[in-house]
Amino acid sequence: MTLGGGGHTEALLDAGVERVVGVDRDPRAIELASERLARFGDRFSPVRARFSEAELPGPVDGVLFDLGLSSMQLEEPGRGFSYRADDPLDMRMGGSESAEESARELVNRVSEEDLLRLLRDFGEERHARRIAHAIVRARETRPIESTDELARVVTGAVGRRPGSPHPARRTFQALRIAVNRELEELATSLPRAAGVLAPGGRIVVISYHSLEDRIAKRFFLDEPSLTVLTKKVVRPSTREMERNPRARAAKLRVAEKAAA
Repeated sequence: MTLGGGGHTEALLDAGVERVVGVDRDPRAIELASERLARFGDRFSPVRARFSEAELPGPVDGVLFDLGLSSMQLEEPGRGFSYRADDPLDMRMGGSESAEESARELVNRVSEEDLLRLLRDFGEERHARRIAHAIVRARETRPIESTDELARVVTGAVGRRPGSPHPARRTFQALRIAVNRELEELATSLPRAAGVLAPGGRIVVISYHSLEDRIAKRFFLDEPSLTVLTKKVVRPSTREMERNPRARAAKLRVAEKAAA
């Protein structure tokens, strides 16, 4: 969890793991990973579901959470995850056919105070009030329909200094988390994962921002059946970041289930 493009699953199967169940709500991810991993036959089982809805087989030797947005989702046209493209403002990990509210619907519906809380709590955005006010003013003229429109509203509200990160980065993060209920999914599924873990089995969580990492860290410390193996969070090496720049923000934590 998340299956994504199947990279972690392929590495596990190549290393000799007997069977891997890959969970993802994105139908495109299921399709592409299934093609990539077809050579492993029934050693690989794709499951299209939210984390919280997936039927987890048990007992298992390990559960890997690879959280957040995949490179495939970020780069695929029409998904609406990136502020660097001009796409419909969607952001639903389950695809445009899923029943969830899209980012476009959300950003044009909620009150200014709710937008403020969303940007502050899920984006950790220090300009949350200014951005929320700018969004509400912009949508009074016409609905915000695209990623480019939203990015321009945010940039107009807070400005942009040369060489600094894009000012809409945290706004897009906050909306994506809200649309997909990412923090709720993680908080709900961690106890379920611990419940199907065999004695001596391990849970590994790779997170990409402090909100996810905080949930994993607290759960590992509070769950009596688990022993934390990573006393400090593990970060990618310089060599790995050079090979994969998107790994720069990754944080890894591991816990092991106590023997019976």
